[in-house]
Amino acid sequence: MTQWVFDIVDRLGAAGIGLLIFLENVVPPIPSEVILPLGGFRASTGAMSPVGVWAAATMGAVAGALVLYALGHWLGFERVHRLCGRRWFVVSSQKDLEKGLALFERWGNWFVLGGRCIPIVRSLISIPAGIARMPLLRFTALSALGSGVWNALFVYLGFVLGERWEVIEVYVSPISKVVAVLGAAVIVWLVVRKLRQRRHRDAGVSTRTG
Repeated sequence: MTQWVFDIVDRLGAAGIGLLIFLENVVPPIPSEVILPLGGFRASTGAMSPVGVWAAATMGAVAGALVLYALGHWLGFERVHRLCGRRWFVVSSQKDLEKGLALFERWGNWFVLGGRCIPIVRSLISIPAGIARMPLLRFTALSALGSGVWNALFVYLGFVLGERWEVIEVYVSPISKVVAVLGAAVIVWLVVRKLRQRRHRDAGVSTRTG
């Protein structure tokens, strides 16, 4: 773990944990599964309250989720739908967006709740929630519940492991990397499929006009 993380925690205490978790949700620099055990370890030495660490982390997670929810809400379905229809936008099509919205409207509660426990996904899931206009109170409650349970687990592990808290990173780091690789693979697949669809459409237009 980089030294600046230790510096923030040592200077700000539980508030530093909350700040780091907020940053991890908005622009994931370090997985919360690494930050939280550090807070638990510091709490085991008496430097901080374990309840204070958990509360600060959960508030930071919810605050970060709300920032990205607001971004999705500001973008809105219509704006994103028009963006997906642009020729240069190769990540998603309008049909994909429509299917995704229908899926989110059906399973969105579970996506938000479960997504809080998955690195990277915990950040990204807030944007479609905003686009789908999930009720703010429900989104906040689900984010707080999912984050609260997850944070409690890792703060507890850090507290129990004490000076051996860093062993958690050994197990968590590969999971984060796998999620990142899978995410990149999905994006590549979406781009390739969009380009193929465009090529077939252009070939069909050429055939009809030829």
